[in-house]
Amino acid sequence: MNSGSKYDVAIIGAGLSGLAAGIRLAHFGRRVCIFERHNVAGGLNSFYSLGGRKYDVGLHAVTNYVPPGVKGTPLGKILRQLRIDRDEFALCPQNGSRVAFGPRGDVSLRFTNDFNVLASEVADRFPRQADGFARLAGAVREMPLDGGAGASARKFIRTLVDDRLLEEMLLCPLLFYGGAREDDMDVGQFAIMFRALYLEGFGRPLEGVRVILRVLLDKYREAGGERRMKCGVRSIVAREGRAAALVLDSGEEIAATQVLSSIGSAETAALMGAPGVDGPRIGYVETISVLDRPPSALGWGDDTIVFFNDSERFVYRNPPGQVDLRSGIICIPNNFDYGRGRNLSEGVLRITCLASYDAWANLPEAAYRGDKRRWFGAIHGSARRFAPAPSPEEALAAATLATDMFTPTTVAHYTGHLRGAIYGSPVKNPAGTTSLANVYVCGTDQGMLGIVGAMMSGITMANRHILKS
Repeated sequence: MNSGSKYDVAIIGAGLSGLAAGIRLAHFGRRVCIFERHNVAGGLNSFYSLGGRKYDVGLHAVTNYVPPGVKGTPLGKILRQLRIDRDEFALCPQNGSRVAFGPRGDVSLRFTNDFNVLASEVADRFPRQADGFARLAGAVREMPLDGGAGASARKFIRTLVDDRLLEEMLLCPLLFYGGAREDDMDVGQFAIMFRALYLEGFGRPLEGVRVILRVLLDKYREAGGERRMKCGVRSIVAREGRAAALVLDSGEEIAATQVLSSIGSAETAALMGAPGVDGPRIGYVETISVLDRPPSALGWGDDTIVFFNDSERFVYRNPPGQVDLRSGIICIPNNFDYGRGRNLSEGVLRITCLASYDAWANLPEAAYRGDKRRWFGAIHGSARRFAPAPSPEEALAAATLATDMFTPTTVAHYTGHLRGAIYGSPVKNPAGTTSLANVYVCGTDQGMLGIVGAMMSGITMANRHILKS
C-alpha cells in the first residue's frame, strides 16, 4: 500500500534485515515504508514457485538455533525485540552435520546442536589439540561480536590450535556459510560464525523459509508498516550531505527523514553516485533435486548438512573455471527432527559449490543452459564421494521428480547483489554509516551473517541510528 510520499524512514530492500528493521521501527511509532524491486520478500533468503512446487532460496538452515528456555542468545534477542513468540518460527533441530575431508571424507568431524559432540570429536581425532580447541571455544565465548575487525581468523586460530588440518576443517563450514573474503575471514566474523554453527546450531521450519517470511510480514503489517513491492530505488538524491529524496524506478520521488539500506554497501554507494569499497566476491552454484523418497533411502545418509573437501587444504576463492568441484555442501532438508510423524512430503537434495561469476556471465542462452546441464551431473558426481553409501546414479535419476539449478548470474539478476555474491562485499561496515549523514546500511555488509544475523543487523541499526536519535 502507499498512503503518501513522506516517511520517517525509507528502507531499501525487503530482505530479512530490512523487514526486521521495519518491524522494530514501526513498533516505536515511526512511519516506515519498505521499497522492494522484486515481487517476493526475503532477498537472499526467499522462495520461488516452479512446476507447482515451492523452492527455498538461500535457506539451508537457521543458524544460532538454541532449544527453548536458553537465555542470552541472538535468537532470543530477536524474538524479544520483534515481539515474536518462539513457536511462530516453528524451528526444528538438525539431526547432526559433518565436516568431511579427504578423497572420500576419510577424516570427519561430526557436530550437532550440542557443542560437546564437536569437542569430543576433536579430542578423538586430534587428541593433541583438545586443550587448544577448548581454549579457542572459550576465547570465542568471551569475544565481543563487534570485535576483531581486520584481524585474520587463521592467525587467531593458530595461537591456540597448531594442526593445519583441524584449522581447515573448522574454517570450512564458517567460510561456506559466511565467508566474503577469499581463504580467510575477520576474527569478529569468525567469532559470530563459530557461535552460530558450533556453540549454538541449526534449525529449520518444516515448511522452510516461507514460515519465517510470513511471520515477519505479518508482524510488520500489524505494526503499521507500509511496503511497496515491484518498486525499486533507482537513485538517492543528496543535498548538503544528506539524502533529500529517493528516486524510484518509475521516476517517482519519495522523501524520508532517514534511509536504511539492506542491499549492500557498494550497491548503496552506487545509488548515491559514488564508488563503494569492494574487492573479490565469492559466488556459488547450487543444484536442487526433488525426489520420490528421502535421500537417505538412496544412500545419502542421515546427516543434515555435509561440508566436504577432497584434500587436506581447503581453497576458498573464486575458481578459474565455472565451478570448483573440490569442495562443497550437501544439504538434506529431510534430515531435521520435525517430530514424530512429520517430514517433508518429498525428498530434497541440495548441493552447493564455489563458482565464478565471470565464467557464467554474458553467455549466450543456449550455452548457458548447456553448461548448467553439464555441471549439474558433475556436481552430483563430486558430492557422491562423501555420501555414506550412494545408490547407483541410475537409481537417483529414476527417483528424481524435478530439478533446478542457480548460478551467480541468477543471484545477481534476482537480488541485485554485485557479481551475484551471497555474502556481499569482503569489506564489512560494522558502524553501518555511509557518506550521507542520514543513510545507513544493514544486513550482510554491516557484518552480521546468516538468517538470525541479518535480522539482528536490522534491529541493531534501527536501534543505534534511528531510535536513539
